Amino acid sequence: MVPVGNAFDVTTPQDLDERFRAAVGELTPGTAGLPDGMPRELVLAVFDAQLTSRHLDLAARWLRSFGEGFYTIGSAGHESNAAVAAALRHTDPAFLHYRSGAFYAARVAQGGGTEPVADAARDVLRGVVASALEPVAGGRHKVFGNAAHHVVPTTSTIASHLPRAVGTAFAIERLRKVNGHGNGASGTPWPADALVVCSFGDASVNHATAAAAFNTAGWIDHTGLRLPLLLVCEDNGIGISVKSPQGWVEATLRGRPGLKYFGAEGDDPAGAYATAVAAAEHVRRTRRPAVLHLRTVRFMGHAGADAEVGYRPAADLDRDLTRDPVVATARLLVSSGLSTPEEVLARYDEVGWQVRKVAEEVLGEPKLAGAAEIVATLAPRRPARVARTVADLSGSATADRAAAFGGRLPEEAGPLTLAQTINATLADGLLTNPTMAVFGEDVALKGGVYGVTKGLRERFGATRVFDTLLDETSILGLGLGAGLAGMLPVPEIQYLAYLHNAEDQLRGEAATMQFFSGGAYRNPMVVRIAGLAYQEGFGGHFHNDNSVAVLRDIPGLVVAVPARADDAAPLLRTCLASAAVDGSVCVFLEPIALYHTRDLYEDGDNEWLAPYLGPASWADAHVPIGRARVYHVGSAEDLTIITFGNGVRMSLRVAARLVEEGIGARVVDLRWLAPLPVADVIRESSATGRVLVVDETRRSGGVGEGVLAALVDAGYVGSVSRIASVDSFVPLGPAAREVLVAEDAITQGARALLAR
Repeated sequence: MVPVGNAFDVTTPQDLDERFRAAVGELTPGTAGLPDGMPRELVLAVFDAQLTSRHLDLAARWLRSFGEGFYTIGSAGHESNAAVAAALRHTDPAFLHYRSGAFYAARVAQGGGTEPVADAARDVLRGVVASALEPVAGGRHKVFGNAAHHVVPTTSTIASHLPRAVGTAFAIERLRKVNGHGNGASGTPWPADALVVCSFGDASVNHATAAAAFNTAGWIDHTGLRLPLLLVCEDNGIGISVKSPQGWVEATLRGRPGLKYFGAEGDDPAGAYATAVAAAEHVRRTRRPAVLHLRTVRFMGHAGADAEVGYRPAADLDRDLTRDPVVATARLLVSSGLSTPEEVLARYDEVGWQVRKVAEEVLGEPKLAGAAEIVATLAPRRPARVARTVADLSGSATADRAAAFGGRLPEEAGPLTLAQTINATLADGLLTNPTMAVFGEDVALKGGVYGVTKGLRERFGATRVFDTLLDETSILGLGLGAGLAGMLPVPEIQYLAYLHNAEDQLRGEAATMQFFSGGAYRNPMVVRIAGLAYQEGFGGHFHNDNSVAVLRDIPGLVVAVPARADDAAPLLRTCLASAAVDGSVCVFLEPIALYHTRDLYEDGDNEWLAPYLGPASWADAHVPIGRARVYHVGSAEDLTIITFGNGVRMSLRVAARLVEEGIGARVVDLRWLAPLPVADVIRESSATGRVLVVDETRRSGGVGEGVLAALVDAGYVGSVSRIASVDSFVPLGPAAREVLVAEDAITQGARALLAR
């Protein structure tokens, strides 16, 4: 033991172990009995969960000491969260803070296994040693997660899992209302009366993502909707090395509109359990959100080699040692006459032996081997099944269509614009998939800024097409939770520039869910985003954002860009089917400037319009993910132009003018920016030996870089040139033309390439 003033240095497992033994040895046996509402079995189960968690932390440090453990952010000092688990049902979905180890151990025991200590220890320690046999992430990360115990794995960047928890609670209640009130009638993986529990640390209350979740929960409650959500703040008073100001966390949580506040002390197991029961009963009965402020302590530093003695006064450490929640539960057992100090220590050693035994067993388990095995759960693709699903949808779109479209079917309305086609496809999606919901800012009553969702709310009702608050993080969080609960969410981000402050909900939450859960949980979602540039009369970089690098950089994310009406419907239908079949996270990036474009070559030609295809043609019009579209202009033997979005229309216009000069071109519309249609790019490039990449995004970080890299990787030896927008934000008014790709630049680039 290393003394620090009058305190113990609990930065090592040995110190913490000795402190526990010393504290238990000083306990005085009594006969007070257990508090009302805490039966013997419950107290023993809570204590076992706490001991399991404590010994898991000790085992993780032991494994790390000889290079076999890869994660040491522990739960020591937070073990009072086992009482929270005891107050909930096994079937309540849980999103856990990385210090909620005792909660997880208690939840495993609630599942009814014959060896709860060993079962929980095996799950956690397999994550610590990166074992491929770990039950959720399969060695990809150490998480608290197991579908069998309704614990959804989170790998949160601070509080990024909170918006998803809000969304899950929202979806559970919405589906309960729509589909019935009986157990299991909600259509979710959970009972209709389930509540969602989500834990997080005290420093997280300051994070923008947490603020968004608190605000959205309160906003939903304020509007009269129900939200069965229990937020649990595990407050140890310090974020890594930065103290939370005295009283700040409580003031923050108490001050949140719509959140009923409950407070409990972690070193009072009876009080913590009673408060957790009251909080859970409130949420389950009223279906309204609440926050449980659980004051805890932290032992063994933040993680790894973090030595608290370097930044925490000895008095702080000494005070925390008197508030050890495991000692507090031992004290309850001894003072009640339920156990003697010797029996407590015997159980402590027994649990420790079981955990150490499991630690030694998992050491030899296989690790992930090879990139293919690692990415297997990232974004599974079953294109044949997706194609069949699209074909099957045509059979389910029958008599209801006429009523939904007011007696005038879109295929009978003549040629449509891009915006009109997307609207009709969304309507057909809502008709054929009862779990689908469309939501976002202004999408319902207004019908979207550009009228793309106009009329959908009137046709399908406010439960399936609804307006949200103005917060992109929360919009995506609602989508994340809805997808997890069994819905097919189609959230809208009003402008591409508005995505950037919420992008981590796609990167850190949506795209990682299947990866870190082995496919046990999915995030089927199609995010519609109005974006790209060339919007006349309503400019500036917030409404003309031509940066998509942040999307293309997310592993597994699907990004589709429809340039014209006859591609919009099949692309969107493929995204919806892929989300439903494979749990894909798709972004449907809609070029604003092309929404209402009608003409291609000259005013009044209407060649950018296209008729809407009815259900009988859906299967034939299906576009697999990662397949480009090729236009042959003239002989199509001299030049290959590779482009997308607004570039398609500009390139087709340029190609038509080049024909007059005796130059034939093939224009390749990528359609999919992720994954890129590499095979099509290589084939069409090789056909002419001359490639002009027309990229309306920026030269640095633009789509063109990916196209060029694909050509290099394939060993392409022909001539290549690139036209791209300037590395600049898009300015207002006519100045925008100075930084964006223009038809003249495409023409000059084509001529220069041909002249080489």
